[in-house]
Amino acid sequence: MISIILIVFTILFIIANLYYFFTNKSYKNSSFYSPLFYQLFFNMMSITFVFALLYYVLSLNGVILRLGSPTGDPADETFLNLLYFSGVTLLSIGYGDYVPVGSLRFFTLIEAGIGILLPAAYFIKAMNKKDTDDKDDEK
Repeated sequence: MISIILIVFTILFIIANLYYFFTNKSYKNSSFYSPLFYQLFFNMMSITFVFALLYYVLSLNGVILRLGSPTGDPADETFLNLLYFSGVTLLSIGYGDYVPVGSLRFFTLIEAGIGILLPAAYFIKAMNKKDTDDKDDEK
């Protein structure tokens, strides 16, 4: 029962913060550019899915994931688990519940690098767009 109350409270808290963010007048002049945001979102989701497919193909040749427990047993390498592992790797460099082994270690480093660099590149692109728009407004 407590977990349901906490979940409902968390969802309401997120909704209230989103409402405040988008209705607060100080954010009206922000440089949020929705097409660029959607492009980043769909690129990140595509990268997550493609790496999950790559991991699935690699799993057909042998164990590529082990549990992060002291026993280090092989993980259940279903596509959904590999999709989860791919998303966690791309977004946070992992939780430690799964540990890559073998050739998967190389690919997780690449995916983690993409997860760090791609949002930074989009941020720089958005800032350059804002600077360009500001200069156009001055003319």
